[in-house]
Amino acid sequence: QVQLVESGGGLVQAGGSLRLSCAASFSTAVMAWFRQAPGKEREFVGQYFWGDGHTYYADSVKGRFTISRDNAKSTVYLQMNSLKAEDTAVYYCAADKFYRGTQRTGYEYWGQGTQVTVSA
Repeated sequence: QVQLVESGGGLVQAGGSLRLSCAASFSTAVMAWFRQAPGKEREFVGQYFWGDGHTYYADSVKGRFTISRDNAKSTVYLQMNSLKAEDTAVYYCAADKFYRGTQRTGYEYWGQGTQVTVSA
């Protein structure tokens, strides 16, 4: 069964840190993170290329967010530092067996989402 299970959201003050996890039940070339704030489109945050460990980030989070993996657990992490109020959103991990881009429509499999709230 294809499944992505997320965890790690919560409430944090501005300037603080949170780490999100996404455990996959299948092999994939790329795992991505997206987020959706109330009233806004779901937007790309970053992605991890499983084969070579390459990462790519949206400009809005570059230098503050880091994606890493745990091979043994087939888990990808999103470490979020220096959080801002505008980072408040529901965060989703996504995967696809073939797609490697940054468009949300390219990803077939999605986690359930986890809420991140940053208080100013």
